[in-house]
Amino acid sequence: MPQLPATPYPAEVRARLDADAKEVLARYPGSRSALLPLLHLVQSEEGYVSRTGIAFCAETLDLTTAEVTAVSTFYSMYRRRPSGDYQVGVCTNTLCAVMGGDAIFDTLKEHLGVGNNETTEDGKVTLEHIECNAACDFAPVVMVNWEFFDNQTPESATQLVDDLIAGRTVEPTRGAPICSYKDTARILAGFPDERPGAVEATGGAGPASLVGLKLAKGEALPKARVVSPRAGQPADAQPQDGQPHDPSPAERLSSHDAPQQTSASDPEHPAGPAAEEGE
Repeated sequence: MPQLPATPYPAEVRARLDADAKEVLARYPGSRSALLPLLHLVQSEEGYVSRTGIAFCAETLDLTTAEVTAVSTFYSMYRRRPSGDYQVGVCTNTLCAVMGGDAIFDTLKEHLGVGNNETTEDGKVTLEHIECNAACDFAPVVMVNWEFFDNQTPESATQLVDDLIAGRTVEPTRGAPICSYKDTARILAGFPDERPGAVEATGGAGPASLVGLKLAKGEALPKARVVSPRAGQPADAQPQDGQPHDPSPAERLSSHDAPQQTSASDPEHPAGPAAEEGE
């Protein structure tokens, strides 16, 4: 059925968004290029891209609502319905999945009582499975409002969402401190994060991600770490100066050095027979 025109923003909200949009537009030689940050801007107002937000972007940029809708539905970072204060994304792409991501996602669905892209009744947490976070050396990875929580397990991820719901402080493995989804959207729109220490916090790549870059630069790589082999794995990769050992936290470069026990590929946690494609 045809829908009524979108409800306009209240006058004070519109005035504030107009001022912010003017600042965004000044960054680009062509106004159409400002669409992505403007979508983040309206998302910071309501927590998602509403029909009102789409109409605002279209009017501001002299576009049709269809053009704005096409862009807002293409990118997964734009929400099309109300979301929680914390967007909890579990990577279920190949490597994270076999390292335990599927188990984490299933555990959180049951623990929170929600499905994919659904929000808890208190409006605190929206759960979703997401594709590769480009953090494979820390698999399995969970993100909260796009900040990294590395090397997760079902138990640690459960504690994480419980802390978020209870309002307790959580610290990402790397990156800026956690803020609300609306505040995150405003930062993504290009406005400064004014929280003390937030800008100084970094979220760089892990050592395993940087090996190729170091080789390309001709830099020497650190001495190889050797860990105890998994059951059934040949133990012929012995260090010249000692026996295999379990690495200390400082030696462990990534979760791949010590596969998580939640991994479907672990001999103690078989995934069962593989079905034919399409079954």
